[in-house]
Amino acid sequence: MAAPFSRSAVLYVKLALLAVLGLCASGIALAWWVMTPAYGTMEPVEQPIPFSHKHHVGDDGIDCRYCHTSVEKSRFAGMPSTSICLSCHSQLFVDSPLLQALHESERTGRPIRWVRVHDLPDFVYFEHDIHVNKGVACVECHGRVDQMPLTWRTASLEMQWCLNCHREAPRHVRPLDKVLSMEPAKQLSPEEVRQLTRIYRLRDAQTLTNCSTCHR
Repeated sequence: MAAPFSRSAVLYVKLALLAVLGLCASGIALAWWVMTPAYGTMEPVEQPIPFSHKHHVGDDGIDCRYCHTSVEKSRFAGMPSTSICLSCHSQLFVDSPLLQALHESERTGRPIRWVRVHDLPDFVYFEHDIHVNKGVACVECHGRVDQMPLTWRTASLEMQWCLNCHREAPRHVRPLDKVLSMEPAKQLSPEEVRQLTRIYRLRDAQTLTNCSTCHR
């Protein structure tokens, strides 16, 4: 009995299947590359200006909101503008070679191209302001930036890391007057947890871990 398909037809089918598998593998590799942060955890990120949080926050005690002006009212914390930097450095260390990019920005009007350390994929819906206003402290996600000569990422920012926090949200919040503190959070009593849950109107774990909360 004759074969139902010719040898050339079988070859074409095999090649087509191999092409589909190759496209799938390439798609998975591309998605993995897009979702992987440019810098690993605990890896200092080089910037146009070697800004030290350790010096500005730890030594000088500058409030986070002075440079990150939209941290409490926008989805994004915001990057310091040239004018903010010059509010100090038009007088301090004016001739320092390290500040050459700052003065070049002032001269040309082009913003400083800061490198984002905590960068999420575009398909993740994240609002910075709601986390701050619900009592999530800076150190919860960013670590002890007041001890970082150059900023690095302490958290993986992977989905499982976010979910672990959302599953027990009441245990990851502080009173609002402690949100900007760099000190480790003290252990809250059950009554304090209940009070903060009520004050912040925290949603239940099922809602906070629903896909639509972070992917819209």
